[in-house]
Amino acid sequence: MTYPIGASATVEELTEDPHPLLARLRAAEPVSWLPALGGWLVTRHDLARDVMRDASAYTVDDPRFSTAQLIGPSMLSLDGPAHTRHREPFARTFRPAETRARFTAFVAAEVDRLVTALEPAGRAELRADLAGPLAVAVVAEALGLGDTDAATIRSWYEALVAGVSAITAGEEAVVPEAYALLRARVEEAIKEGGPSSLLAEVAGRPEGLSGAEVVADTAVLMFGGIDTTEGMITNAAAHLLGHPDQYARVRADPGLLGGAIEESVRLEPSASVIDRYAVRDVTLGGSPVRAGDLVRVSIAGANRDPEVFPDPDRYDIERPGADRHLSFARGPHFCFGAHLARMETTTALAALLRLPSLRLDHTDSARGLVFRKPAEVRVSWDAGDTSG
Repeated sequence: MTYPIGASATVEELTEDPHPLLARLRAAEPVSWLPALGGWLVTRHDLARDVMRDASAYTVDDPRFSTAQLIGPSMLSLDGPAHTRHREPFARTFRPAETRARFTAFVAAEVDRLVTALEPAGRAELRADLAGPLAVAVVAEALGLGDTDAATIRSWYEALVAGVSAITAGEEAVVPEAYALLRARVEEAIKEGGPSSLLAEVAGRPEGLSGAEVVADTAVLMFGGIDTTEGMITNAAAHLLGHPDQYARVRADPGLLGGAIEESVRLEPSASVIDRYAVRDVTLGGSPVRAGDLVRVSIAGANRDPEVFPDPDRYDIERPGADRHLSFARGPHFCFGAHLARMETTTALAALLRLPSLRLDHTDSARGLVFRKPAEVRVSWDAGDTSG
């Protein structure tokens, strides 16, 4: 079989503006071989969902998996009982009821602190001034690393994100020096213990995760909980403020905010692809996938499948079924931080909407091969006006 569209695809195109290419692939080659990626790319919603759900046919447990190359085995690169052993000690903290009880007050206070500090200036760059600091603070609080400098935590996860992106693009990446610093801080936090230390709690549980395993899982939570949440907040603000008619409707009816966020998550997922490896020979969407082949799922492609989302490139805050998107994955690797990410994004945007005459001054286009967000989203408002 030949895949002419896949053969012409470039990493640059997938990084800068992948959506036209993904639409062509989805229509003609929904499971296509992309030499630029060294594997298959799945762009149709039903096929993407099936790959993520079927861990017996498509696994993350392969030494080529990007995070495994950087940090070793973790909850993100294991399947079956080993995956459960790594995941469950962390995941129980992020179940819906636990998330509400543990994080609602903290997120609200942190958003209020950040927005109150910004308000007198009458302008802000939302990624650097709000989304990033909020995501870092929440992950630090969740892990019990609240006394660690925010810039230090940011340097750790940025190094990891850069490594994952390089490997996904087919480039060489080495374990960053930042990982050694992260390891030392996690080991220190485990020794310190304390009632709010999730790391100490996890290390002491009967699952018996070693110190190195806890460090690897912490790294996963860093770029899962910081970079993607930063992207989710930034993308949501850019989408909403960039559509004045829909923004006006949310200002008039704040109950529409949840739908506005869900539609943004669908339209531009902050984590746009995930990797699996075929366990055995399978036929997927008519394509002959061989055991060991890389099967890359395009979340961005699946989320714009017109069979599921009519007029898929349109931003519609009242789109029926917008939550059928795959941005938090499916199956055993479903993102257990989804509830917390939604809470952070909702709280942050609700606070922004209270700023008088909030308006979008400039936004870059989202870019990134794996993690997609605008470099900048600049906004302004009428400082000193308390009329709302």
